[in-house]
Amino acid sequence: MTRRSIQLLAWGGGLLLLFATPALALEVQPVAEGVYALVGEKEQRSSENLANNATFGVVVTDEGVVLVDPGGSRRGAEEIDRVILGLTDQPVKVVINTGGQDHRWLGNGYWRAKGARVIASAAAVADQRERASMQMTVLRELLGAALEGTEQAFADEVFEDTYAFTLGGERFELKHAGPAHTPGDSYVWLPGRRVVFTGDIVYVERLLGVGPQSSSRLWLQAFEAVAALDPLHVVPGHGHLATLGQARAETYDYLVNLRDRMRAYIDAGGDMIGSVEVDQSAFAHLEQFDALAGRNAQQVFSEMEWE
Repeated sequence: MTRRSIQLLAWGGGLLLLFATPALALEVQPVAEGVYALVGEKEQRSSENLANNATFGVVVTDEGVVLVDPGGSRRGAEEIDRVILGLTDQPVKVVINTGGQDHRWLGNGYWRAKGARVIASAAAVADQRERASMQMTVLRELLGAALEGTEQAFADEVFEDTYAFTLGGERFELKHAGPAHTPGDSYVWLPGRRVVFTGDIVYVERLLGVGPQSSSRLWLQAFEAVAALDPLHVVPGHGHLATLGQARAETYDYLVNLRDRMRAYIDAGGDMIGSVEVDQSAFAHLEQFDALAGRNAQQVFSEMEWE
């Protein structure tokens, strides 16, 4: 069976899982004709997932492939390349970094060596530069030898707020909508398909993480910018292909709930230590809840204490 026939079989049958790699379980979800979500693990980075614990995007055109986020390491990028080769013979021409997390940019060097141009917001590149050393240190602990060959390679083309280009008749619109999970978070909008790749603005199926680099307040505005597009398909930064309704329920509503309850807690004189007890139980069904809920509460407390 040819690659093309495999692709059409998956699309025509409406299959969510096209194939999975034996080691990394990168699921390929057809989104629209020639548009795919590559869904990685929703757990911590490891030597097995090569820091590809996120969702990536692939758009195949007649003039080449656009890849949304390059992988979290050189070997992670190689694995994404292997998956793409199962979908098309077209080369990757453009790589977009949607933010400053490691899996949004540390695979850049691999793709640049293969001739792709890399695009990112200026805020994302600034965040990458600021946190690169820390990210590499953490990845050395988590990936060990699997991190070998990974280099710090930044975007060739940088934009402030918006950027647009066309490849193979497909228009791509990039918008720096953050700060959100990271200061440079951007989304990628395909207006002809009503498909949006949100990067870390949207998490589904697992609890989002609020870190020191995040802004829970401005994250809500970034989500609203995505929602204003009225997308038919939402490819999140973590988790499987979603509707806007699911994205709202599992990202926006979570942040609103946490911030509302934290405001009441702070106004009642609560302190940092007790902030972990703020009720988030409505979202306990999300994966990684036990690992992240308490940390999220403390981070949002530290942010809102000074608002």
